[in-house]
Amino acid sequence: MAAGIVLGATMPIATVSGAANAHASLPAASPSSGCALPPASASTTTAAFSAAGDVGDYVLATPGRAAHSSPLPMVVDLHGWSESAAVQTAASAWGAYGMTHQFMTVTPEVHYAVPHWDVALGSHDLGYLSALVTHVERTSCVDQRRIFFTGYSDGAFMTSSVACQLANRVAAVGMVAGIENPPGCHPTRPVPAVAFHGTADPYVAYGGGQGPKALGLPAADGSGKTLGQEESQSTMPRLPPIPANTAAWARRNHCSPHPTTSAVAHGVTLLRYTCPKNATVKLYRISGGGHAWPGSTFTASISSAVGFTTMAIDADAIMWRFFEQHPLPATSAPANH
Repeated sequence: MAAGIVLGATMPIATVSGAANAHASLPAASPSSGCALPPASASTTTAAFSAAGDVGDYVLATPGRAAHSSPLPMVVDLHGWSESAAVQTAASAWGAYGMTHQFMTVTPEVHYAVPHWDVALGSHDLGYLSALVTHVERTSCVDQRRIFFTGYSDGAFMTSSVACQLANRVAAVGMVAGIENPPGCHPTRPVPAVAFHGTADPYVAYGGGQGPKALGLPAADGSGKTLGQEESQSTMPRLPPIPANTAAWARRNHCSPHPTTSAVAHGVTLLRYTCPKNATVKLYRISGGGHAWPGSTFTASISSAVGFTTMAIDADAIMWRFFEQHPLPATSAPANH
């Protein structure tokens, strides 16, 4: 939900609990049907894709795969309100990070008058994303136990819905500047989640509701009106406080009712719930932080639009460590696509 447009710093957190043993108990890879295809070279491409009544495209960044190498993890990266996939690739820099850390990144966009996501459970956009995952599984060599979703703002809300509806396929999720507790969310398994949110976000207020800049965003129908001018404002329902939404995730994942808090970097506090195995819930609270991607030089360059971007942590690095530690459990065997 950034202003139309809204990379990384050195990670100051010396260790992440369990990171040294992140691969010790991983379940075996589950190769997708695309692994039967000849190995592909490293590349970043844009391809058209239509499904579930949606017409769109996606950017695929892959580090390539040598013959007989293991299937690659996949991160699906979702853009914010009124933003394109191209803007999201710049804001998150997941594609470049994946090239270095050996996973593929998929950044999709549906061709709406104003780019956005229909976050309602059962929506055609959720059907589109599910079909896109299947398409990439069939055309690339994907490890089906290591498919992750992440998103920014409206894309973070959509990631929340993905975790509800596609829990049998998505191993873990990460949300920046937006985490939602979708009505009717009953996932087939607890989905590990890590979120990042600034206390001075001018679009998605940390304390609940829309920030002052949110109402100036363009309406979804492309009429030229703003969200604030829409009579019903149905696209922007009243949002609970970010800690309340995170606590709802923790309850759903059968975690402790109250998080522990710890300072992890200058101006950054980690709220962490005590959860069962493979059900972790974390929130990184950025004091004075805006509607920004931590560690992103892109959002830092547009501070007049989105507010302060912390460089004390790197959201990509933290999320990737989190994802590495949370593959799809062996008991949740994915169907081969």
